[in-house]
Amino acid sequence: MICASANERFIQADVVCFFAQKTVEPDAVTTMSPAGCPHVNGFKVDNWKQNLRAIYQCFVWSGSAETRKRKAKSCICHMCGAHLNRLHSCLYCVFFACFAKKHIHEHAKSKRHNLAIDLLYGGIYCFMCQDYIYDKDMEQIAKEEQRKAWKISLLSLPLLSTHALCLCVLFCLSLTFCVSFSLLCSGLRGLINLGNTCFMNCIVQALTHTPLLRDFFLSDRHKCEMQSNSCLVCEMSQLFQEFYSGHRSPHVPFRLLHLVWTHARHLAGYEQQDAHEFLIAALDVLHRHYDNGKKANNPNHCNCIIDQIFTGGLQSDVTCQVCHGVSTTIDPFWDISLDLPGSSTPFWPLSPGGDGSALNGESHTTGATTLTDCLRRFTRPEHLGSSAKIKCSGCHSYQESTKQLTMKKLPIVACFHLKRFEHSAKLRQKITTYVSFPLELDMTPFMASSKESRMNGQYQQTVDPFNNDNKYSLFAVVNHQGTLESGHYTTFIRQHKDQWFKCDDAIITKASIKDVLDSEGYLLFYHKQFLEYE
Repeated sequence: MICASANERFIQADVVCFFAQKTVEPDAVTTMSPAGCPHVNGFKVDNWKQNLRAIYQCFVWSGSAETRKRKAKSCICHMCGAHLNRLHSCLYCVFFACFAKKHIHEHAKSKRHNLAIDLLYGGIYCFMCQDYIYDKDMEQIAKEEQRKAWKISLLSLPLLSTHALCLCVLFCLSLTFCVSFSLLCSGLRGLINLGNTCFMNCIVQALTHTPLLRDFFLSDRHKCEMQSNSCLVCEMSQLFQEFYSGHRSPHVPFRLLHLVWTHARHLAGYEQQDAHEFLIAALDVLHRHYDNGKKANNPNHCNCIIDQIFTGGLQSDVTCQVCHGVSTTIDPFWDISLDLPGSSTPFWPLSPGGDGSALNGESHTTGATTLTDCLRRFTRPEHLGSSAKIKCSGCHSYQESTKQLTMKKLPIVACFHLKRFEHSAKLRQKITTYVSFPLELDMTPFMASSKESRMNGQYQQTVDPFNNDNKYSLFAVVNHQGTLESGHYTTFIRQHKDQWFKCDDAIITKASIKDVLDSEGYLLFYHKQFLEYE
């Protein structure tokens, strides 16, 4: 630990007066709080509210010039002397330390002081949970002190003449307009991890940056008819308002998490969950809660915003090997799950001009795997075999057959799920095979109308460069780092003019196109380049 100067010791002594007369010792009792973190109650002893308010007033929001000066002088790491590196303050004693260099972690471990506050954003970090946490009481104090700081900042402005004040206001309005549209109101906002909830945060980032979904919710077009306050569509509408409000501090999605737990019980709890599973569950609940979708008599022809954007039609053709009769069914889908090389399911990339060896079971693994390879495999004819005979309506008997999937109707937003998690009786593994994916994708070769170009598993290039009906642009990529048992989800999202950002819970950083395309990829979100209006 560095030796503090006389001036620094005076400042630290001044800081102590804002706290209770004695330091707070963590309670050994670990009963579960309403927030889900069992360690918050150890901090909630005598004078805890006054102590927390003092920290927010002096070191987080800092509304007056005096508190800003105090923060600038006193907020240094007590171990290395740095002013940056995401300083955190211990909630149990007067101690500031770096988060990036783990100095605050060392203090927490040695003193058994489990809670600290981020001095930039005001988030509460629990070292036992190893994550930022949410507590209703603490959040209320944070909001109250933030409002007070804004009022103090406005009152501390120098007195101006009417003309000067008008010029100042006009300048601020023009500056706010420029900043809001270039950065603040662009939807770039972090999300606090409430305890293994990165699986939810990454999907929320993808959904809030879906252009048509954003336009729908920001135009306030949802008219709720539910009697209770458990409508997920209403919560998503509020979430979009929060994201595009211009606020830069990370949002705490505790209400969204509560509603998801309420309506999708299999996702309840603080265990690690699957982002793909959350996406499907969220779309399902939104579909059911939307008023038009709720009233639709035919679930395959729903006109709710979710189905308008995400629903496509998958055509399945089963062909009898004797009479060559074809039985066709069309099913709705919200995503397309694609097998990968390295799984227990045989995989072979089919190149243009292939010899159709996919049908005889030969496996080809040479060369890089692309998203197009996965789609070719998904739409190739598959021989069902003698153990899966289907009764042919033409032959009136059970016959061997082939099955082929193609796209009958494409959604506005196409989500591709790369099946990286394999669960079977004999094997549980994460497949880390790199799959390259393009910024622009043409789905024409995989349409039902293009089926004749892929007879017997062969693939022929039939893309019309002037046909834009089935062309897509990449706008979000969800990645998973780690193993099957433990890992972390992040999201790349695209802004206007092909600017990409990485969303890692509360942290938003600039990313390059190379960063995006070099990533492993788990969920790929593509948006249609051209829309047809009915």
